[in-house]
Amino acid sequence: MPPLNRVCVLGSGNWGSTAARIVGSNVLKLADFDDRVNIWVYEEMVNGKKLTEIINTQHENVKYLPGHKLPPNVTAVADPKEAVRGATHLVVVIPHQFVQDLLASIHGCVSPSAQAISLIKGIAISSLGMTTMTQIIHRALAIPVASLSGANIADEIAEEKYCETTIGCSDPGEAAVWQSLFNTPYFQVNCVSDVIGVEFCGALKNVVAVGAGFIDGLGLGNNTKAAIIRIGFLEMRRLAMHISGAQIQDATFMESCGMADVITTCYGGRNRRLAEEFVKTGKRMSQLEQEMLNGQKLQGYLTAGEVYSYIDGCGIADHYPLFTNIYQICYQGRHPHTIFDGLNVDFSRDTRTPPLAS
Repeated sequence: MPPLNRVCVLGSGNWGSTAARIVGSNVLKLADFDDRVNIWVYEEMVNGKKLTEIINTQHENVKYLPGHKLPPNVTAVADPKEAVRGATHLVVVIPHQFVQDLLASIHGCVSPSAQAISLIKGIAISSLGMTTMTQIIHRALAIPVASLSGANIADEIAEEKYCETTIGCSDPGEAAVWQSLFNTPYFQVNCVSDVIGVEFCGALKNVVAVGAGFIDGLGLGNNTKAAIIRIGFLEMRRLAMHISGAQIQDATFMESCGMADVITTCYGGRNRRLAEEFVKTGKRMSQLEQEMLNGQKLQGYLTAGEVYSYIDGCGIADHYPLFTNIYQICYQGRHPHTIFDGLNVDFSRDTRTPPLAS
């Protein structure tokens, strides 16, 4: 009889803990999976106790997902090498700026027959262009990597409110396994083959959400916010097509990872919420992260900087006025009212360039 598969969740923030909650329950129903699910936890002290100790005794991440119990078969592990030992399925869900360090720490400890799925909503910039998280993970670990993204606010999922998500996976058999690990009556999974498209939607929508938060902070109402969302969605699609050539499928933008995620993030996500407070209070984003997110990083703010670095370097920033304005408000001190500058761009023009960096 072959050994059982085993899941490890790498990341224990709000979304990572929610993912562990789902996967931890689902493996108990899957005959070919070990019941134990490891979750790697960046060790820190909470009320005088180690966070791993709290999770393993109280079965709750009291710092990042308070009020929601984790299944008893989810075990917190502080050493990433120990967490991945024997794992066949890695769920990677940490802020994208920390991915390289994490991968370096587990290099050589992951089975060559393992596979991974990225729940990270971020992209990386290099001199070659943009690189996705699945590409970075695959390059470091030499294993297949899928992507999960959707209209998925973690707290609402933890409360088991109905929603959808999208898994991008090029292999149908692997996609079916990932679907069995994540699908629940309240968390409905649809699988597509467009891995890069799923990732791009997940990363770029956070920038649009920052713009929507600026509108809320200015108190300009739903008509204005809808206009910003529409323009942001078109800039997302244009930039994805520009970078990837024919790799991204247009239909992906109509999945949960696309339009649905843009809508929910622009109305209920933390990127929107912090951007609203940025306008109302005048505080720096880094200060708001500490005050409102327990120090977790705001992905939209970081991605706005990375996106602008790319489009400015390519000399095409004028094709992306909303992304440019959001960057300048966040990083250059421009007034939030300047978000409307130059928004009469012609989206029928093609700005496509050579394919995504590999």
